[in-house]
Amino acid sequence: MHSLIGFDTWLFLHLNAGVANSFFDWLMPIVTNLGYYRIPLFLGLASLAVFGGGKGRSAVLLALITVTLTDQLASSILKPLIGRVRPCHVVEAVRVITGCGNTLSFPSGHATTSMAVAIFFGLLYRRWLWLLIVLSVLISYSRVYLGLHYPSDILAGWIIGGAIAWGMIRLYQSVLRRRMERWRAFRPRWSADSSSGR
Repeated sequence: MHSLIGFDTWLFLHLNAGVANSFFDWLMPIVTNLGYYRIPLFLGLASLAVFGGGKGRSAVLLALITVTLTDQLASSILKPLIGRVRPCHVVEAVRVITGCGNTLSFPSGHATTSMAVAIFFGLLYRRWLWLLIVLSVLISYSRVYLGLHYPSDILAGWIIGGAIAWGMIRLYQSVLRRRMERWRAFRPRWSADSSSGR
């Protein structure tokens, strides 16, 4: 266990201070600020709800449920339960740019939520999968670069967010499949009744 913690700290310092540069110092605070994503996300969800048909409206509803589940699980349940302190409070050589904050570290809420969104919409709309994953990775890495999370916080967030998103997709597919089966079972009777009424 101590060797894993030591490796986690070593990797954190390499990704935090070992690759420090002025461009990342400018970019990462922007990438990590979820407020910048609100308008594009709202416009995207609104477009799906209006122009995406039944699939789009279902995707919006389930995406909101997915984000709520991942956020609450990470922030309200796991963080208080595990109680891991942020590295910027305990690692001496840490490089902090935007402040440390008082919330806990494990798992990363940014990593959990961003990966959940990436996997959920990426599996429904495959052309966007890799772009969304790259964005999630970038957001997640910004948390390490800014000194706010260990790499293991990020990895745990990816696993949790991806698992919840995959489960929601499976639920969506299961419900859709049952609806299609009911429609196929109903349609022959409806067609027969229509033909006999002519």
